[in-house]
Amino acid sequence: MEDLLALKTKNVAGNIRKIREYRDYTQDYLAAKLKISQNAYSKIELGYSKLTIERLFQIAAILEVEVTQLLTLDHIELIKNISSEEKKNGTTNS
Repeated sequence: MEDLLALKTKNVAGNIRKIREYRDYTQDYLAAKLKISQNAYSKIELGYSKLTIERLFQIAAILEVEVTQLLTLDHIELIKNISSEEKKNGTTNS
């Protein structure tokens, strides 16, 4: 059970990183938006820090995605879906 939880936690952290990179945002940018240090933000992406629900919602808002998208298990489908939604809505990736 703990191994599965650790895997899911790392997956969410990986999704945050993938979307941040897709948006061409730096860790410094997200850290500034969250009012934390870049080092503290880096620990979130590495899965070293536990995310609160509030922080997860903050990150989702900055990345312009739904929290549920951060919780998905498939990185490739996640980026495809975001890209497809933006094309459909006539927006771009930042």
